Amino acid sequence: MPKITSSADLRNNYNEISNFCHQYKEPVFITKNGKGDLAVMSIEAYEEITARFELYGALKQGLDDIEAGRVVSAEDAKEMFRKKYPGANI
Repeated sequence: MPKITSSADLRNNYNEISNFCHQYKEPVFITKNGKGDLAVMSIEAYEEITARFELYGALKQGLDDIEAGRVVSAEDAKEMFRKKYPGANI
């Protein structure tokens, strides 16, 4: 269940809200004049979410490349790697 609180509560109970965000790794939704306004979360939770989005983007790009035929065999990939990095052992 999401935690929802008012902007006044954010001003008056900042430490409590901060502790909640860090402890549960979940956002707190802030309302202003009874309507949704902000989502507040810890830096760690934000970084985890953005890392997940980056991973999903990379996976999508890879799947798009496969679908479009932009692929090479494993042997060709190894050969290209060896040419770019001559001392590498793969």
